[in-house]
Amino acid sequence: MDFFNTLVFLLDSTIRVSVPLLLAALAGLYSERSGVFDIGLEGKMLAGAFAAGAAAAVSGSAWAGLAAAVLIAVFLSLVHGFASITHRGNQIVSGVAINFIAAGSTIILGQAWFSQGGRTPLLGGDARFGAIQLPFAETLSDVPIIGDLYSDLLSGHSLIAYVAFLLVPFTWWVLFRTRFGLRLRAVGENPAAVDTAGISVAWLRYRAVICTGILTGLAGTYLALSQNAGFVKDMTAGRGYIALAALIFAKWRPVPVMFACLLFGFLDAFSIRIQGTPLPLVGQLPVQFMQALPYILTVILLAGFIGRAEPPRAGGIPYVKER
Repeated sequence: MDFFNTLVFLLDSTIRVSVPLLLAALAGLYSERSGVFDIGLEGKMLAGAFAAGAAAAVSGSAWAGLAAAVLIAVFLSLVHGFASITHRGNQIVSGVAINFIAAGSTIILGQAWFSQGGRTPLLGGDARFGAIQLPFAETLSDVPIIGDLYSDLLSGHSLIAYVAFLLVPFTWWVLFRTRFGLRLRAVGENPAAVDTAGISVAWLRYRAVICTGILTGLAGTYLALSQNAGFVKDMTAGRGYIALAALIFAKWRPVPVMFACLLFGFLDAFSIRIQGTPLPLVGQLPVQFMQALPYILTVILLAGFIGRAEPPRAGGIPYVKER
């Protein structure tokens, strides 16, 4: 039973760690399916987390923090779109620039506004998205196995966590069962054919990057107002890049994206769980190695198990309308 309780605890941690990865990966899915590569997921998440923490600290409302995070992330997405869609700039360079701008500006503004070394004040109460107890969770808590799974694993997460997993079937439906999704996938594969049909390639791609901004804003809000009690400098810690790896690992499909994020989340939660625990034959491993373990395993998985991943054929290529 101790093993089962440990497993439930580990899976619960996996879900919590996977939420920002899942939101960021779905965000990249919309953008890259439209042909706009977005390596700036990390920067938009970080800027969203800072905006959420700052707005919630000032207003005392988590919803105000969410609105601020989505606005700033959408703004940065539109900047990326303006550079790469309207002016046909290099999409990788634009994304990297957004990452650098977010990393520097959040520290500077955080220190200037709150004088706490680049972080926001600790948040609590209505300034955070608290855990939601599902119906009958307390009643079923004493039931063996089922009670543990329902009360400890499925219940007790924040609203954004439940929204993140509900977005997976919603994204699948949007991409594969709606006219917008059909056009979005088409513009990522053959924008000239979409243009010939009288549909604006630029407007479709702008709508895709707006979706990216909304989801990265949600991811940043989760980090600052659910997983933590405020913003801490560089709190994304490479999650945007892990989300990109999950997106490639899943070959740009929504449901496999969810499982890839859960896998990477499990690796992260497992590394945290066994820190300081002596292992057979090797003993206690250094903390630094355990912190790097999820990233090492990510590289190994991508290099050895993914096979050939074909991105959208028009991905990263600016569209020039034929005259």
